[in-house]
Amino acid sequence: MRVGIAHFGVGNFHRSHEAVYVDRCLHLPGNEGWGIVGIGISDTAASREKAAAFHRQDGLYTLTEFAPDGSSHSRVIGSIVSYLHAPTNPEAVLDQLTEPNVRIVSLTITEGGYNLDESTKEFVLTNPDVQADLAGNPPRTVFGFIATALARRRANGIEPFAVISCDNLRHNGDTARKAILGYAAAIDLDLAAWIAEHVSFPNAMVDRIAPYVSATDRDRLNSATGVEDLIPVMSESYLQWVLQDHFPAGRPDLGDVGVQLREDVTLFETVKGRLLNASHVLLSYPALLMGYRLVHDAMADQGLRGLLDIFMEHDVLPLLIEPEGVSLPDYKNLILDRFANPAVGDQLIRIATDGSAKIPVFHSQTITELINGGKVLEREAFLFACYDRYLAGTDDNGEPLGTTEPSLSRNDRDGLDAADGLGLLRVAAFSTLDLPNSPSFVSSYIHLRASIARDGTTKTLSTMLGSV
Repeated sequence: MRVGIAHFGVGNFHRSHEAVYVDRCLHLPGNEGWGIVGIGISDTAASREKAAAFHRQDGLYTLTEFAPDGSSHSRVIGSIVSYLHAPTNPEAVLDQLTEPNVRIVSLTITEGGYNLDESTKEFVLTNPDVQADLAGNPPRTVFGFIATALARRRANGIEPFAVISCDNLRHNGDTARKAILGYAAAIDLDLAAWIAEHVSFPNAMVDRIAPYVSATDRDRLNSATGVEDLIPVMSESYLQWVLQDHFPAGRPDLGDVGVQLREDVTLFETVKGRLLNASHVLLSYPALLMGYRLVHDAMADQGLRGLLDIFMEHDVLPLLIEPEGVSLPDYKNLILDRFANPAVGDQLIRIATDGSAKIPVFHSQTITELINGGKVLEREAFLFACYDRYLAGTDDNGEPLGTTEPSLSRNDRDGLDAADGLGLLRVAAFSTLDLPNSPSFVSSYIHLRASIARDGTTKTLSTMLGSV
């Protein structure tokens, strides 16, 4: 096998999604040149341990898929040919990205990782790591690596690679394009113009639940497979990738291994983001406050399952357009069954983390349409009320939650305790919604926030559902 794809952000999702599709392709004749070089971008002890594990295992790892009926299937994935730790050797990464055989660069850098201002949607040049890259230091950021590599390819007459975002963002290809062009324009306007003309950024919709693997999970997975694996991964059995077929330099035979190559990706992005991802987020905060820690345990609570069912049925489905060949009611029921899968053991805190980045991505459009249409805002207001309570750091029983909110600024945090109770609604990430100036939203939010503080989340949810 030879490297044809470079991927930034080799987490559990990538290893159970894109790497699986590519592994399937590598079993087909003529696909030998599409192996993956994984690139770790963060400089932490955990990232260095991961790099060492990949080297020790020659890029191999086990994937165990769990179906809703309790059955499981394990296999070794071999699509990651090599692994580079960017902070340790940035020049090796640039050399790899400049190789003519690398024709695709893919990304899983999280929803909040594209460094775009929440209000203006412009690339943030004041980011300290971006500033370091712009000063001519060895790159620290994905944007610095990609723009520098493209500049070298341009100077050497090497065809550019395509860039695919595999993050849960609507128009994720357009978002990646915006970020990379924003960085490139800051160093060379001619380079930015060349990238805009010659580099493709196909949009994609990705879907698979791949939870965090704890040390206990690792031992359990290794015991089941009989393989001593330092970096096993697990996922649900469901797998989907809808992708625009915009690859001027070529691609593996993805259409032959289950990838849906379609132009109407936006419809799929919308459906998945506003139903599945939005419901995941809506579930996470009240469930954590009520004492649950795992998704399937929360879904066994009829109040929480009912909340998601009503939210999708009444708040979202009437606002969506069905992609051809998709039944939205069936998709809604599939989501509920996937969340309830006890074998996956997905962590609620994983979903809840960085809520100020996730909530706008998955809920803004629905909230805007509900407000403009004079519709019921109770479920969305409940989400914000629970998120506000979650930011205090403990559940309704006083147990710590371990909240992690990297996208909340110090100014945002300082304003949370505003005397009028609307501090959360003024957080910069929510500014485009203008929620403090929606009387109906404010009324629901203040009522539910007070109810949670007074009666707890469980009783508040029960009362709310009883009024539907």
